Amino acid sequence: MVRADDEPMNPTPPRIARGGWLDALRFIVGSLIILYHFREASPVPLPQLHPVFDRGYLLTDFFIIDSGYVLARIYGDRLASGQASLRAYARQRLLRVIPAHLVVSLILVAIVGGAALAGVTPSNPRWFDWSQLPAQVLLVQAYGVPGGQGWNAPTWTLSALIGCYLLLPWICRALWRWPPVVVVIGAAVLVVVADVAASLWLGDPIYRLPMRYGILRALPLFLLGVAAAYYGARVYIAPRLAGAVGVGAAVALVLFQAFGAFSLLSLGLMTAIIWAAGAVHVLKPSRLIEHLALMSFSMFLTNEVSRIVWFGLLDALGQDALSAGARWALWSVGFVGAFVAAAVFRYGFDRPVQTWLNPPRVRRAAGEGAAGPASASGAVVSAEHPG
Repeated sequence: MVRADDEPMNPTPPRIARGGWLDALRFIVGSLIILYHFREASPVPLPQLHPVFDRGYLLTDFFIIDSGYVLARIYGDRLASGQASLRAYARQRLLRVIPAHLVVSLILVAIVGGAALAGVTPSNPRWFDWSQLPAQVLLVQAYGVPGGQGWNAPTWTLSALIGCYLLLPWICRALWRWPPVVVVIGAAVLVVVADVAASLWLGDPIYRLPMRYGILRALPLFLLGVAAAYYGARVYIAPRLAGAVGVGAAVALVLFQAFGAFSLLSLGLMTAIIWAAGAVHVLKPSRLIEHLALMSFSMFLTNEVSRIVWFGLLDALGQDALSAGARWALWSVGFVGAFVAAAVFRYGFDRPVQTWLNPPRVRRAAGEGAAGPASASGAVVSAEHPG
């Protein structure tokens, strides 16, 4: 039986799906991350135009929250009920991240090492201290292990999120027994308490903790995303209302950022946007948006390498002697080139390797349901150099 407006009598929340608003958000924020990393290389540093360009930490936090949301929507029920293989789940999560990370790290080492052998000094040698490399390559820099500065520094987020990934089965088992509203309120309170504790004891707010405290920064935000997912999977909200909430939260976020950081409030608004995007039915999935979203993990992983290579080359060729117009044109070429490099890496390496490492039978054993490919959550990325 259906209502007059064709809405079922007992509607249930929609499954998240590819090619919709969640994917669009992933690509949009991934693009802003590239812009953030390129901000200081422009002829006029972008933060001089508006301080919002220095708030890349909010983009990092968006992807941490989004990671918790997407993973919990895809795996949460099966992990909570014990129906998924923990070994298969852990294997899939680790193999989603580590091969691509190692290859990009090797490419960057080859470029920097080759330049050194050729007698070319990097524009910022302090970012290529070899003693910092082991912790970064091993992805342990978010757990207090010395190192990880410079090189492909944003990978600290992958380091922290691996810990969150591996804790997710126990997080779901603990939270799935509580009413959804209680879980959401508890997660929000945890973020506020963690922020106060971090500010008092570590000297930085939770949303801007440096990489050595990466896991402490990521875990409360990841839990916030998990709580939003649990609520979104259990409580039906009419799509029009959810869409209105999402649009309202997005407008509020933009307006607040025009006047200040309002960071804790911004975390709440970003969570509302992510929840709303998952609560809206994907009636006409876009293959283009799907592919752009799947490319966002490669965008995160490769954009620092693209920036280092492009602007290192321009500095070596003496770009400072060029006119402002020419420098803006070259900056734009480098910015667009970061997307091209990400696409080449995605389709030339990451996609075929993931198809080989995580065939459908492995994804099913890991607890992936019909919501979409597990690689959807692999695009969880970082935005900034720590510190």
